[in-house]
Amino acid sequence: MRARMRVALLFLAAAVCVSHAQTNTSSNDNRQQQQQQQQPQQQQQQQQRSVWDEPIRFTTKTKDTCTMVVSGAGDYTRLRVSCKGPSQGQNAGRSYYCDFQGKPNLCRAYNLNPRHYFTQMMWDMRKLSHACQGPKVYRQAMCKKYPEDAQMTFLAAWPKTTTPKPSKPVQEPRKPVVPAQSKPVSTPKPAKPQPQPQPVKPQPGKTTQTKKVIPKPGKTTTRPTEQSESKASRIASEYCWKSFQGVCTYFISWFQN
Repeated sequence: MRARMRVALLFLAAAVCVSHAQTNTSSNDNRQQQQQQQQPQQQQQQQQRSVWDEPIRFTTKTKDTCTMVVSGAGDYTRLRVSCKGPSQGQNAGRSYYCDFQGKPNLCRAYNLNPRHYFTQMMWDMRKLSHACQGPKVYRQAMCKKYPEDAQMTFLAAWPKTTTPKPSKPVQEPRKPVVPAQSKPVSTPKPAKPQPQPQPVKPQPGKTTQTKKVIPKPGKTTTRPTEQSESKASRIASEYCWKSFQGVCTYFISWFQN
């Protein structure tokens, strides 16, 4: 009996040792898994704290000093950019701020290095004359492939800013075209109507007699023909001296006609 009791006790002690060893190993495994899960969370919290606690500072093109502060608003990440311009003499510089909102945590590259995401955004803003007059949506290269929800979108600004429209070139006023002076066209004067001869009224008791005008025949001079001239010249050559033959010929031909 005693031998049996000893065997039973040894068996129970072995079983207790095995169960204790199993519980220890399972608890160690659980601790290791929890530590592995907590490490990336701690790293992420440290990175987020570095962004949340330390603002990013930069200077714009017009020497405005600006700071970028990141905060959380529910599921969204909010960014405020506050700027102050340089003072001009006794006048204080301008002050303004603008807010952006988005879900950059949807981007894997942002979760690995969120500060670099906002640093890229700062590089774009410092090229502007006014930090709040940039694009309405900032699409960074590290998260460019992600939808618009993962990008930082313009939310509000103070004072309200409007994107300046490109000014149109000023056109000089056109000079009025002066028409060329044309010579005045002289209008012909209307011709005076000539008085028409009024018909003579017949007096009573008298009869009007119309005289017929008969044209007189004009004087016609007949020239001597060639035959008469040849005949007259022949007669003049026979009966007249040579010096008077021309005169004789004329008179002889005249008498013949």
